[in-house]
Amino acid sequence: MPFTEIPILDLDLARLNDTKAEFLASLREALLNVGFLYLKNAGIEQELYDEVCKEGISFFDLPDEEKLRIEMKNQPSFLGYSRLGNEITAKRADWREQLDLSTPHPIRQPSDPLYHNLLAPNQWPSSTRLPHFRPVFETYMRRMSTVSTFFTSLIAEALGLPSTAFDRFFDPDQQHKLKIVKYPDSGTGVGQGVGPHKDSMLTSYLLQASPHRGLQAQNTRGEWIDCPPIRGTLVVAIGQGLEALTGGVCASTTHRVLSPAAGEGARFSIPFFQGVSYDARFESMHVPDSVRDLRRRVLESSGGRVDDVEFTFVKGRWGHLGEATLMNRVKSHPDVGERWYPELLKKIREEQTEQTEQAEERNEAVVRKAVMV
Repeated sequence: MPFTEIPILDLDLARLNDTKAEFLASLREALLNVGFLYLKNAGIEQELYDEVCKEGISFFDLPDEEKLRIEMKNQPSFLGYSRLGNEITAKRADWREQLDLSTPHPIRQPSDPLYHNLLAPNQWPSSTRLPHFRPVFETYMRRMSTVSTFFTSLIAEALGLPSTAFDRFFDPDQQHKLKIVKYPDSGTGVGQGVGPHKDSMLTSYLLQASPHRGLQAQNTRGEWIDCPPIRGTLVVAIGQGLEALTGGVCASTTHRVLSPAAGEGARFSIPFFQGVSYDARFESMHVPDSVRDLRRRVLESSGGRVDDVEFTFVKGRWGHLGEATLMNRVKSHPDVGERWYPELLKKIREEQTEQTEQAEERNEAVVRKAVMV
Protein backbone atom coordinates (compact mmCIF):
# COMPACT_ATOMS: atom_id res chain seq x y z
CA MET A 1 0.00 0.00 0.00
CA PRO A 2 1.23 3.55 -0.67
CA PHE A 3 2.65 5.22 2.43
CA THR A 4 0.51 7.78 4.25
CA GLU A 5 3.04 8.91 6.88
CA ILE A 6 6.80 9.18 7.23
CA PRO A 7 8.38 6.56 9.52
CA ILE A 8 10.61 7.54 12.46
CA LEU A 9 13.73 5.42 13.00
CA ASP A 10 15.93 5.51 16.10
CA LEU A 11 19.60 5.15 15.16
CA ASP A 12 20.46 4.13 18.71
CA LEU A 13 18.79 0.77 17.94
CA ALA A 14 21.40 0.13 15.24
CA ARG A 15 24.23 0.60 17.71
CA LEU A 16 23.14 -2.28 19.98
CA ASN A 17 23.43 -5.95 19.03
CA ASP A 18 20.11 -6.79 20.69
CA THR A 19 18.12 -4.28 18.63
CA LYS A 20 20.10 -3.96 15.38
CA ALA A 21 18.02 -6.57 13.52
CA GLU A 22 14.85 -4.68 14.47
CA PHE A 23 16.34 -1.45 13.12
CA LEU A 24 17.45 -3.06 9.85
CA ALA A 25 13.96 -4.48 9.29
CA SER A 26 12.42 -1.04 9.79
CA LEU A 27 15.02 0.52 7.51
CA ARG A 28 14.36 -2.06 4.78
CA GLU A 29 10.65 -1.26 4.95
CA ALA A 30 11.39 2.47 4.62
CA LEU A 31 13.79 1.94 1.71
CA LEU A 32 11.40 -0.21 -0.29
CA ASN A 33 8.11 1.55 0.42
CA VAL A 34 8.79 5.18 1.32
CA GLY A 35 12.24 6.51 0.42
CA PHE A 36 11.84 9.07 3.21
CA LEU A 37 12.24 8.79 6.97
CA TYR A 38 12.88 10.72 10.16
CA LEU A 39 16.11 9.78 11.94
CA LYS A 40 16.42 10.45 15.66
CA ASN A 41 19.48 9.96 17.89
CA ALA A 42 21.65 10.36 14.79
CA GLY A 43 24.74 11.11 16.87
CA ILE A 44 24.57 14.91 16.79
CA GLU A 45 23.85 16.65 20.09
CA GLN A 46 20.94 19.11 20.20
CA GLU A 47 23.31 21.95 21.11
CA LEU A 48 25.09 21.61 17.75
CA TYR A 49 21.79 21.44 15.87
CA ASP A 50 20.73 24.66 17.62
CA GLU A 51 24.03 26.42 16.81
CA VAL A 52 23.76 25.38 13.16
CA CYS A 53 20.21 26.76 12.97
CA LYS A 54 21.15 30.01 14.72
CA GLU A 55 24.19 30.69 12.54
CA GLY A 56 22.41 29.64 9.36
CA ILE A 57 19.44 31.93 9.94
CA SER A 58 21.80 34.79 10.86
CA PHE A 59 23.40 34.61 7.42
CA PHE A 60 20.25 35.97 5.79
CA ASP A 61 20.32 39.04 8.03
CA LEU A 62 23.54 40.20 6.34
CA PRO A 63 23.34 43.20 3.99
CA ASP A 64 22.79 42.30 0.34
CA GLU A 65 26.23 43.56 -0.64
CA GLU A 66 27.85 41.14 1.80
CA LYS A 67 25.83 38.18 0.50
CA LEU A 68 26.53 39.14 -3.13
CA ARG A 69 30.27 39.32 -2.35
CA ILE A 70 30.16 35.51 -2.21
CA GLU A 71 27.60 35.00 -4.99
CA MET A 72 27.61 31.58 -6.65
CA LYS A 73 28.33 32.88 -10.13
CA ASN A 74 31.69 34.26 -8.94
CA GLN A 75 33.16 30.74 -9.21
CA PRO A 76 32.64 27.68 -11.48
CA SER A 77 32.12 25.39 -8.46
CA PHE A 78 28.41 26.16 -7.83
CA LEU A 79 29.34 27.00 -4.24
CA GLY A 80 28.21 30.31 -2.79
CA TYR A 81 25.12 32.48 -2.43
CA SER A 82 22.09 32.33 -4.74
CA ARG A 83 19.67 35.23 -4.91
CA LEU A 84 15.94 34.83 -4.36
CA GLY A 85 14.33 32.95 -7.24
CA ASN A 86 17.66 32.19 -8.92
CA GLU A 87 17.49 28.36 -8.98
CA ILE A 88 15.30 26.38 -11.38
CA THR A 89 13.48 23.15 -10.49
CA ALA A 90 10.94 21.44 -12.77
CA LYS A 91 11.41 24.34 -15.23
CA ARG A 92 10.20 26.96 -12.72
CA ALA A 93 12.05 29.33 -10.40
CA ASP A 94 12.27 28.23 -6.76
CA TRP A 95 11.19 30.98 -4.36
CA ARG A 96 14.13 30.75 -2.00
CA GLU A 97 17.56 32.20 -1.41
CA GLN A 98 20.40 30.01 -0.24
CA LEU A 99 24.07 29.47 0.46
CA ASP A 100 25.77 26.33 -0.87
CA LEU A 101 28.79 24.97 1.01
CA SER A 102 30.84 21.78 0.84
CA THR A 103 33.60 19.94 2.60
CA PRO A 104 36.81 21.72 1.48
CA HIS A 105 38.83 20.85 -1.63
CA PRO A 106 41.57 22.59 -3.63
CA ILE A 107 40.87 24.24 -6.98
CA ARG A 108 40.80 21.95 -10.04
CA GLN A 109 44.00 21.53 -12.07
CA PRO A 110 43.86 22.09 -15.87
CA SER A 111 44.54 18.39 -16.51
CA ASP A 112 41.54 17.32 -14.39
CA PRO A 113 38.13 16.58 -15.93
CA LEU A 114 35.88 19.63 -16.27
CA TYR A 115 33.46 18.26 -13.67
CA HIS A 116 36.23 18.49 -11.06
CA ASN A 117 35.35 22.20 -10.98
CA LEU A 118 32.68 21.05 -8.53
CA LEU A 119 35.48 20.30 -6.06
CA ALA A 120 36.62 23.64 -4.69
CA PRO A 121 37.07 25.85 -1.61
CA ASN A 122 33.99 27.47 -0.10
CA GLN A 123 33.03 31.12 -0.33
CA TRP A 124 32.50 32.08 3.31
CA PRO A 125 30.71 35.12 4.75
CA SER A 126 32.84 37.64 6.61
CA SER A 127 34.27 36.32 9.88
CA THR A 128 34.00 39.87 11.23
CA ARG A 129 30.23 39.86 10.79
CA LEU A 130 29.65 36.18 11.63
CA PRO A 131 32.66 35.01 13.68
CA HIS A 132 31.18 31.61 14.62
CA PHE A 133 29.62 30.75 11.27
CA ARG A 134 32.53 28.97 9.59
CA PRO A 135 33.70 26.88 12.56
CA VAL A 136 30.14 25.78 13.35
CA PHE A 137 29.44 24.64 9.80
CA GLU A 138 32.84 23.01 9.33
CA THR A 139 32.21 21.04 12.53
CA TYR A 140 28.69 20.11 11.45
CA MET A 141 29.81 18.91 8.01
CA ARG A 142 32.54 16.75 9.56
CA ARG A 143 30.08 15.22 12.00
CA MET A 144 27.45 14.65 9.31
CA SER A 145 30.05 12.98 7.11
CA THR A 146 30.49 10.37 9.85
CA VAL A 147 26.73 9.99 10.34
CA SER A 148 26.05 9.55 6.62
CA THR A 149 28.85 7.00 6.17
CA PHE A 150 27.51 4.90 9.06
CA PHE A 151 23.94 5.15 7.82
CA THR A 152 24.94 4.08 4.30
CA SER A 153 26.60 0.97 5.74
CA LEU A 154 23.30 0.18 7.47
CA ILE A 155 21.42 0.63 4.19
CA ALA A 156 23.71 -1.97 2.63
CA GLU A 157 23.06 -4.40 5.48
CA ALA A 158 19.30 -3.80 5.29
CA LEU A 159 19.47 -4.92 1.62
CA GLY A 160 21.37 -8.09 2.48
CA LEU A 161 24.70 -6.69 1.27
CA PRO A 162 28.03 -6.39 3.12
CA SER A 163 28.26 -3.20 5.18
CA THR A 164 31.13 -2.07 2.90
CA ALA A 165 29.16 -2.55 -0.34
CA PHE A 166 29.08 1.16 -1.21
CA ASP A 167 32.63 2.00 -0.14
CA ARG A 168 34.06 1.83 -3.67
CA PHE A 169 31.87 4.75 -4.72
CA PHE A 170 33.51 7.16 -2.25
CA ASP A 171 36.74 9.15 -2.56
CA PRO A 172 39.22 9.09 0.35
CA ASP A 173 38.55 12.84 0.73
CA GLN A 174 34.91 12.59 -0.31
CA GLN A 175 33.11 15.86 -0.92
CA HIS A 176 29.76 16.37 0.79
CA LYS A 177 27.52 19.40 0.28
CA LEU A 178 25.23 21.49 2.42
CA LYS A 179 22.66 24.21 1.75
CA ILE A 180 21.35 26.89 4.07
CA VAL A 181 17.95 27.89 2.72
CA LYS A 182 15.41 30.64 3.37
CA TYR A 183 11.85 30.40 2.01
CA PRO A 184 10.08 33.79 2.29
CA ASP A 185 6.36 34.07 3.02
CA SER A 186 5.82 36.92 0.56
CA GLY A 187 6.73 38.08 -2.92
CA THR A 188 5.77 37.41 -6.51
CA GLY A 189 7.20 33.88 -6.53
CA VAL A 190 5.52 32.53 -3.40
CA GLY A 191 4.07 29.07 -3.89
CA GLN A 192 6.88 26.91 -5.19
CA GLY A 193 9.49 26.96 -2.46
CA VAL A 194 11.13 24.10 -4.35
CA GLY A 195 9.42 22.28 -7.18
CA PRO A 196 8.92 18.50 -7.33
CA HIS A 197 12.30 16.77 -7.56
CA LYS A 198 14.44 13.88 -6.36
CA ASP A 199 17.77 14.40 -4.62
CA SER A 200 20.75 13.35 -6.73
CA MET A 201 23.24 11.44 -4.61
CA LEU A 202 22.89 8.53 -2.17
CA THR A 203 21.27 10.09 0.88
CA SER A 204 20.44 13.58 2.15
CA TYR A 205 19.77 14.72 5.71
CA LEU A 206 17.50 17.71 6.27
CA LEU A 207 17.64 19.76 9.44
CA GLN A 208 14.37 21.74 9.55
CA ALA A 209 15.56 24.95 11.16
CA SER A 210 12.19 26.61 11.86
CA PRO A 211 8.78 25.27 12.97
CA HIS A 212 7.06 25.80 9.61
CA ARG A 213 5.46 23.02 7.62
CA GLY A 214 6.07 22.91 3.89
CA LEU A 215 8.11 19.80 3.11
CA GLN A 216 6.04 17.09 1.39
CA ALA A 217 6.88 13.65 -0.05
CA GLN A 218 4.86 12.02 -2.82
CA ASN A 219 3.64 8.44 -2.49
CA THR A 220 3.05 5.99 -5.34
CA ARG A 221 -0.59 7.14 -5.65
CA GLY A 222 0.61 10.68 -6.35
CA GLU A 223 -0.57 12.00 -2.97
CA TRP A 224 1.52 14.57 -1.10
CA ILE A 225 2.36 13.55 2.49
CA ASP A 226 3.43 16.23 4.99
CA CYS A 227 6.82 15.99 6.72
CA PRO A 228 6.46 18.49 9.58
CA PRO A 229 9.48 19.44 11.72
CA ILE A 230 10.22 17.14 14.67
CA ARG A 231 12.82 18.57 17.04
CA GLY A 232 15.96 16.47 17.36
CA THR A 233 15.46 14.63 14.07
CA LEU A 234 16.83 14.73 10.55
CA VAL A 235 14.64 13.95 7.55
CA VAL A 236 16.51 11.43 5.40
CA ALA A 237 15.72 11.27 1.67
CA ILE A 238 16.98 8.46 -0.54
CA GLY A 239 18.66 9.87 -3.62
CA GLN A 240 18.68 8.93 -7.30
CA GLY A 241 22.22 7.65 -6.95
CA LEU A 242 21.12 4.95 -4.53
CA GLU A 243 18.14 4.07 -6.71
CA ALA A 244 20.47 3.73 -9.71
CA LEU A 245 23.05 1.68 -7.82
CA THR A 246 20.45 -0.77 -6.54
CA GLY A 247 18.64 -1.19 -9.84
CA GLY A 248 15.52 0.52 -8.53
CA VAL A 249 15.22 -1.50 -5.33
CA CYS A 250 15.63 1.59 -3.13
CA ALA A 251 12.95 4.19 -3.77
CA SER A 252 14.08 7.73 -4.60
CA THR A 253 11.01 9.70 -3.62
CA THR A 254 9.75 12.86 -5.28
CA HIS A 255 9.36 15.72 -2.82
CA ARG A 256 8.72 19.45 -2.81
CA VAL A 257 8.57 22.46 -0.50
CA LEU A 258 5.60 24.82 -0.35
CA SER A 259 6.21 28.44 0.59
CA PRO A 260 5.00 29.56 4.05
CA ALA A 261 1.59 31.22 4.11
CA ALA A 262 1.56 35.03 4.18
CA GLY A 263 2.26 36.34 7.66
CA GLU A 264 3.86 33.11 8.95
CA GLY A 265 7.41 34.37 8.51
CA ALA A 266 10.22 32.75 6.55
CA ARG A 267 10.90 29.02 6.69
CA PHE A 268 14.53 27.90 7.08
CA SER A 269 16.10 24.53 6.37
CA ILE A 270 19.62 23.10 6.22
CA PRO A 271 20.01 19.96 4.09
CA PHE A 272 23.26 17.96 4.05
CA PHE A 273 23.90 15.94 0.88
CA GLN A 274 26.12 12.89 1.12
CA GLY A 275 28.51 12.92 -1.81
CA VAL A 276 29.75 10.19 -4.13
CA SER A 277 32.93 10.18 -6.19
CA TYR A 278 32.43 12.22 -9.35
CA ASP A 279 34.70 9.71 -11.12
CA ALA A 280 32.36 6.82 -10.25
CA ARG A 281 30.56 4.85 -12.95
CA PHE A 282 27.08 3.73 -12.01
CA GLU A 283 26.42 0.04 -12.33
CA SER A 284 23.69 -1.95 -10.64
CA MET A 285 24.82 -3.77 -7.52
CA HIS A 286 23.89 -7.35 -6.74
CA VAL A 287 20.86 -7.03 -4.48
CA PRO A 288 19.34 -10.34 -3.27
CA ASP A 289 16.44 -11.60 -5.37
CA SER A 290 14.26 -11.74 -2.25
CA VAL A 291 14.63 -7.97 -1.80
CA ARG A 292 14.01 -7.31 -5.51
CA ASP A 293 10.82 -9.35 -5.25
CA LEU A 294 9.67 -7.24 -2.29
CA ARG A 295 10.21 -4.05 -4.30
CA ARG A 296 8.35 -5.53 -7.27
CA ARG A 297 5.37 -6.27 -5.06
CA VAL A 298 5.40 -2.68 -3.75
CA LEU A 299 5.19 -1.32 -7.30
CA GLU A 300 2.51 -3.83 -8.31
CA SER A 301 0.33 -2.97 -5.32
CA SER A 302 0.53 0.74 -6.22
CA GLY A 303 -0.39 0.16 -9.83
CA GLY A 304 3.21 0.65 -10.92
CA ARG A 305 2.80 4.42 -11.08
CA VAL A 306 5.71 6.18 -12.78
CA ASP A 307 6.32 9.84 -11.88
CA ASP A 308 7.39 12.48 -14.37
CA VAL A 309 10.36 13.88 -12.44
CA GLU A 310 13.53 13.94 -14.54
CA PHE A 311 16.05 11.27 -13.54
CA THR A 312 19.67 12.46 -13.35
CA PHE A 313 21.33 9.09 -13.92
CA VAL A 314 20.14 7.82 -17.31
CA LYS A 315 21.84 4.51 -18.09
CA GLY A 316 24.32 4.81 -20.94
CA ARG A 317 24.10 8.60 -21.19
CA TRP A 318 26.98 9.56 -18.91
CA GLY A 319 30.45 8.13 -18.50
CA HIS A 320 30.82 9.37 -14.93
CA LEU A 321 28.64 10.69 -12.16
CA GLY A 322 30.46 14.02 -12.38
CA GLU A 323 29.30 14.62 -15.94
CA ALA A 324 25.65 14.11 -14.99
CA THR A 325 26.02 16.23 -11.87
CA LEU A 326 27.67 19.14 -13.72
CA MET A 327 24.95 19.21 -16.39
CA ASN A 328 22.28 19.12 -13.68
CA ARG A 329 23.90 22.07 -11.89
CA VAL A 330 24.14 24.12 -15.10
CA LYS A 331 20.45 23.45 -15.73
CA SER A 332 19.52 24.53 -12.19
CA HIS A 333 21.77 27.62 -12.15
CA PRO A 334 21.80 29.10 -15.67
CA ASP A 335 23.50 32.30 -14.43
CA VAL A 336 26.55 30.23 -13.47
CA GLY A 337 26.23 28.33 -16.75
CA GLU A 338 26.22 31.54 -18.80
CA ARG A 339 29.42 32.73 -17.15
CA TRP A 340 31.44 29.51 -16.87
CA TYR A 341 29.80 26.82 -19.05
CA PRO A 342 28.19 28.56 -22.07
CA GLU A 343 28.57 25.53 -24.38
CA LEU A 344 26.94 23.17 -21.87
CA LEU A 345 24.11 25.65 -21.28
CA LYS A 346 23.58 25.98 -25.04
CA LYS A 347 23.33 22.18 -25.34
CA ILE A 348 20.82 22.02 -22.48
CA ARG A 349 18.63 24.72 -24.03
CA GLU A 350 18.70 23.00 -27.42
CA GLU A 351 17.60 19.74 -25.76
CA GLN A 352 14.83 21.54 -23.88
CA THR A 353 13.59 23.16 -27.10
CA GLU A 354 13.58 19.79 -28.85
CA GLN A 355 11.68 18.19 -25.97
CA THR A 356 9.10 21.00 -26.05
CA GLU A 357 8.61 20.62 -29.80
CA GLN A 358 8.21 16.84 -29.47
CA ALA A 359 5.65 17.28 -26.70
CA GLU A 360 3.70 19.76 -28.84
CA GLU A 361 3.73 17.32 -31.77
CA ARG A 362 2.41 14.53 -29.53
CA ASN A 363 -0.37 16.81 -28.24
CA GLU A 364 -1.32 17.80 -31.78
CA ALA A 365 -1.46 14.13 -32.80
CA VAL A 366 -3.76 13.37 -29.87
CA VAL A 367 -6.07 16.26 -30.84
CA ARG A 368 -6.16 15.15 -34.50
CA LYS A 369 -7.00 11.59 -33.48
CA ALA A 370 -9.79 12.84 -31.20
CA VAL A 371 -11.27 14.96 -34.02
CA MET A 372 -11.22 12.00 -36.41
CA VAL A 373 -13.04 9.83 -33.88
